[in-house]
Amino acid sequence: MDLFEHQAKALFATRGVPVPTGRTATTPEQAREIAAELGGRVVVKAQVKVGGRGKAGGVKVADGPADAQEKAGAILGMDIKGHTVHSVLVEQASDIAEEYYASFLLDRANRTFLAMASREGGVEIEEVAVTKPEALARIPIDALIGVDAAKAREIAAAAQLPEAALDGAADLLVKLWDVFVSADATLVEVNPLILTGDGHVVALDGKVTLDDNANFRHPENAALVDDSAIDPLEQKAKEKHLNYVKLEGEVGIIGNGAGLVMSTLDVVSYAGEEFGGMKPANFLDIGGGASAEVMANGLSIILSDPAVKSVFVNIFGGITACDAVANGIVSALGILGDVSTPLVVRLDGNNAVEGRRILAEANLPAVTPVDTMDGAAKLAAQLAAA
Repeated sequence: MDLFEHQAKALFATRGVPVPTGRTATTPEQAREIAAELGGRVVVKAQVKVGGRGKAGGVKVADGPADAQEKAGAILGMDIKGHTVHSVLVEQASDIAEEYYASFLLDRANRTFLAMASREGGVEIEEVAVTKPEALARIPIDALIGVDAAKAREIAAAAQLPEAALDGAADLLVKLWDVFVSADATLVEVNPLILTGDGHVVALDGKVTLDDNANFRHPENAALVDDSAIDPLEQKAKEKHLNYVKLEGEVGIIGNGAGLVMSTLDVVSYAGEEFGGMKPANFLDIGGGASAEVMANGLSIILSDPAVKSVFVNIFGGITACDAVANGIVSALGILGDVSTPLVVRLDGNNAVEGRRILAEANLPAVTPVDTMDGAAKLAAQLAAA
């Protein structure tokens, strides 16, 4: 889960990372009130989980409360790279002498943690990595040792930070590592990390990605979820413990096993080219269990999508045999009642013959069994285009 800037900075502050004082506003009037409380110049920053806000006009300096209200009014509702701005962070303007970059991340390729830092902050770090790779220090971090004062200073020195910033940057890096570990994050990033005119090092921006697999250790993370960005169907599926992802297509997909479902998406996309570009409407992996309840829940989610014109149920029987899946489909349609959307069902593997017999005897009007994956995908695409 990615955090908004204001959430990341609040997390930073709990571990002593210095950040500017500020609060969020969802209306121009609230922005005016916050600016009045802070006093002096403030910065109004769009809260969206995407980079390039400044270039898009989502970050503006305001000279006072009235100006903050005006700037917030211009930013709220903006579309920045497909993200609508619903709130702004209003914070005290900083006296910036220099801008740097610093981050800790999980380096999956090398199975370690990695610190990255650069004297060239405030710009897209990807550009620096490509055009001036020597300006971006990359320091592996031993998970058992972590980052102490000496390691933090090594990182700051490798980034070629000036002498005036070394002590402050090292102290901040130790605290930033503490955030990384304590929050079970896969990324903490500060860009820019600034040296102020009076010699302090401050995190002017913040980006954090939390590991959802560690949420059981962090019940407080539930309060950080951006409900406005969650697709309603995905939320409903999550509540039913289903692995569902909404896509932009017309053929609903149900499969058992992530690999099989991914292959099904490809086969349907290919088959759909013959029928006006029909595409998969979702990813739904029901896992190893295909009980009537699980199947009913899965079908209910998929059929709730008005874009779905047909459904392809693709099952390879293993631990869960195909006859159990077939019984689950029959029972699920009984639970759901009148289903008019056509279902194409392909059963293969353990007890596939028996599963097909059960579907044939049930003689369900909406269900068409097909023996092959390619044939089923083609029929599902054809039915969706009809």
